[in-house]
Amino acid sequence: MADLLEAEGLRLVEVAPPVVPAEVRTAMDREWNEAVLANPALFDGPVAVCAGLSREAPDDLLVSWSRVTYRYFALRRVPGATAPASLFVSVVQPTDDGRVLVGRMSSSTAAPGRWQFPGGSVEPPTGDEPLDEPALRRHAAVELAEETGVDVPAADLTRCLVTHGEDGQVGVHYLAPPLPASFLQESFTALVAAETARGRAPEFDRLGLVGSPADLPNLAGPHVGYLDPVVRWVSRRVGS
Repeated sequence: MADLLEAEGLRLVEVAPPVVPAEVRTAMDREWNEAVLANPALFDGPVAVCAGLSREAPDDLLVSWSRVTYRYFALRRVPGATAPASLFVSVVQPTDDGRVLVGRMSSSTAAPGRWQFPGGSVEPPTGDEPLDEPALRRHAAVELAEETGVDVPAADLTRCLVTHGEDGQVGVHYLAPPLPASFLQESFTALVAAETARGRAPEFDRLGLVGSPADLPNLAGPHVGYLDPVVRWVSRRVGS
């Protein structure tokens, strides 16, 4: 499960990456290498992780973040180690009838079979570019297009919620304008065909539409912890 936070302002501040003792780093590298052997599609690229979340003012949130690489998430499999918390974005894509789009992660991803909103881990900026809310919004729009084939301008996305999971992970969720369910499915079908023609596996292997938390048990497989409370919130706000 996850706490739902609403805020007018959102500020992101970079802090030093976590210090990993040598013996723990060795165990982390071993776990990562084993994970890559099991799933060669895993890529140790740069990623931003959440170092802290706090209120700067009653209506403002401060997210502290650090630069690491994906292998740091292998610390979750090292007994006694402290793993970094995920910082991710997602897009809540409604249909005209008030349902919202969810996708099931394919076998080529780090969480095969898991249902979630379109989205993914935040990548740190390059050069002098800041990691700020416009950057998060652009990243969310890219994730939506890459995973579903639905191309929504970043400017059309509105931040609706921030979630804080029990494990410290922080998600920034953006609401997209409603679209017909048929258009969403057609866009996804075209994306899958294009990816297959290129010899690549799509990140989602299936789409679903849910109107309330009561629909979640009908999904074939597990779903992320934030899905239930966010769908509940959306069903009250979007479906009303």
